[in-house]
Amino acid sequence: MNLWQALEPAQLITLSICIPFVGALLVIATGKRPNLREAVTLITAAILFSIVLAITDYTFLGTTLQLDVVELFPGLGISFNVEPLGVLFALVASFLWIVTSIYAIGYMRGHNEINQTRFFCCFALSISSVMGICFSGNLLTLFIFYEVLTLSTYPLVTHAGNDAAKQGGRVYLGILLSTSIAFLLFAILGTYALTGTLDFRAGGIFDDSHNKVVLSILLVLFCYGVGKAAIMPFHRWLPAAMVAPTPVSALLHAVAVVKAGVFSILKIVIYIFGIEGLKDLVTTDVMLYVGAATIVLSSSIAMTKDNLKARLAYSTVSQLSYIVVGALLASSIASAGAALHIATHAVGKITLFFCAGAIMVASHKKNISDMVGLGRKMPITFAAFTIGAISIIGLPPMAGTWSKWYLAIGALETDKFIIVAVLMVSSLLNIAYLLPIPIKAFFSKPVEGAEPWRWSQTEEAPLPILVALIITSGCCLALFFYLQPLVDLINLIPGVSTK
Repeated sequence: MNLWQALEPAQLITLSICIPFVGALLVIATGKRPNLREAVTLITAAILFSIVLAITDYTFLGTTLQLDVVELFPGLGISFNVEPLGVLFALVASFLWIVTSIYAIGYMRGHNEINQTRFFCCFALSISSVMGICFSGNLLTLFIFYEVLTLSTYPLVTHAGNDAAKQGGRVYLGILLSTSIAFLLFAILGTYALTGTLDFRAGGIFDDSHNKVVLSILLVLFCYGVGKAAIMPFHRWLPAAMVAPTPVSALLHAVAVVKAGVFSILKIVIYIFGIEGLKDLVTTDVMLYVGAATIVLSSSIAMTKDNLKARLAYSTVSQLSYIVVGALLASSIASAGAALHIATHAVGKITLFFCAGAIMVASHKKNISDMVGLGRKMPITFAAFTIGAISIIGLPPMAGTWSKWYLAIGALETDKFIIVAVLMVSSLLNIAYLLPIPIKAFFSKPVEGAEPWRWSQTEEAPLPILVALIITSGCCLALFFYLQPLVDLINLIPGVSTK
């Protein structure tokens, strides 16, 4: 924090959004010199993380960080306000940007990808928009940066430029833009018409004078309007986006897009409806069970996929709804579990995608059925995959244990025993579609005709890829034992507590 003490606290908000944007411009300027371009990316990511750490320190000290940029309408404009939930998301995104950049350097070079400058530029722009979402002070600001995130990630989804990439991009853009315009925008307009404000406030902005039927409709519009949360049936964009390079998949599934979706829903629940206010709405349980159905159905679909990235994509659809369910349980401890799952799922799922990309670069294999015995050639990669899988399943000693524990406690406190059953069934399905992958890779016989494996013949992916997946798999383990800082941050969120 000492590095930034000379600045006014509110100026850190401006820097957190502008630094990645400036980094994107510098990436373009240095595009013809790959080493310099990638150094710019890593330095920019490190600077952003240091800024977010300074913001985190101010948050723990109770310092208010607020910034009003411009008033667009009377009493309504673009404004930013730092609160603990946004800080949590910013910490996850800024830290994983560093790790993903390291990974992307190895992947993009090892796979001889085209348009690498455009890739790193759009990646930086997407992180800039994520910071805007994290620190948005009202729904208007959130909506603007939400749409910027969609547009800035579209070139990443269509990176390959082939027909499959273009089709995946159309689905991606079509679903995310249509849901935000058809549902989210109307929910925001309805909220403003009812309350005269779009500000995020502790306890929510609705009160007993507002019609519960209208609020119930608004809740549905918000849940489906935030298409990035991938609630069924508006989930197809996520598997469609798997045509993108693996670093993009990691960005979509762990760092930016999907987390922006579930973060937005959780923030709307806490700061627009209020956790207590949610209990009185008739559609709360309806959307709760839609989320529960998404968890089970997408896990079941994941089991049928032989393509590794497709299996992980449907796994993400399932895991996102853990956060949606946690928010809609209208429980303090369940909301804490949902917030924590943003972090624990991020490190677990990004590890799995890093491993999928490592396998692709080193062996050119995409299908799980072709990976039998591959663990003997790539022991580091498949060991990391095992760690990430155990975390996603929610077994100790991995990070995912704690978020699922708090979600289950929240479901028990609200007498939603069917949700407890859903969490248990989902974890069993997680075991069924994740653990057989490393087990077959390590313990099944290699493909017929393959040479006997020796350590001296190990063919792992390039070093930057291995460094990245070792870091994230280490985070899965570290967050099991050293979770308290995140718990302390979550306990600062109004109405949310792990106790």
